[in-house]
Amino acid sequence: MDPHPSYVPECSDTPLTVKELPQEMQPREEFARRGAANVADEVLLAILLRTGVPGKNVTELARELLRRYKGLANLCHAEFEELRNLKIKGLGTVKCMELAAALEISRRALTHQQRHDSRDDACPVREPESVYRLLAPLARGLQQEVFWTVLLNTKNRLIGQPIETTRGLLDTSPVHPREVFAKAVRYSAASVILAHNHPSGDPTPSKEDIDITRRLIEAARILGIRVLDHLIVGKPSPTSPGFVSLRERNLVSFT
Repeated sequence: MDPHPSYVPECSDTPLTVKELPQEMQPREEFARRGAANVADEVLLAILLRTGVPGKNVTELARELLRRYKGLANLCHAEFEELRNLKIKGLGTVKCMELAAALEISRRALTHQQRHDSRDDACPVREPESVYRLLAPLARGLQQEVFWTVLLNTKNRLIGQPIETTRGLLDTSPVHPREVFAKAVRYSAASVILAHNHPSGDPTPSKEDIDITRRLIEAARILGIRVLDHLIVGKPSPTSPGFVSLRERNLVSFT
């Protein structure tokens, strides 16, 4: 029996609107009507999750999951045990397993493509400005300090999106090498670019920023991973492009 039978109103030839469909069918109807590229992240996720629970429909479940991970970019790196440990109502073991499998398929496809992609339009990351353009939308409006790791392959091309490693208080984000490099090891990154924001908007590096960078470089060497740079993201001003590259400032040796 089809677990998702079509819903047909009794004694009426009037077509149902999307809002009149059962909650579990609305994401699929929107997908069919608008196409995969034109629906929100929560709709795509709701289709994978399939069903909600009493008091929480499937779209609400998808929204909660995206909220926990602060967006799809971070969720894409989630693994089975991690999802199961969230203890979200409606996200049982089977759903966690199915979602983790779908995410793993997408990660493998992306990693394979980026490892072997030799197209001219797959531009390598060469300048700090290109990393800043990638991170600026993520840092905009943040009131906490957030640390990101940007993974690169042997051709300096991106492996996925920047990974949010830690999120801290107003002016600090606790950073541990294990958290910073875990995904780099998992996805066989050849090198990484470190980055974090200053909520004040002033990207001037602190002594702690420099010390942390040195410690992370040493940890990366043990793992056989190169740290290419550490960007501090602030706000653009008449006297600042909105970021500082520790490599460009020669504040740390990255060799």
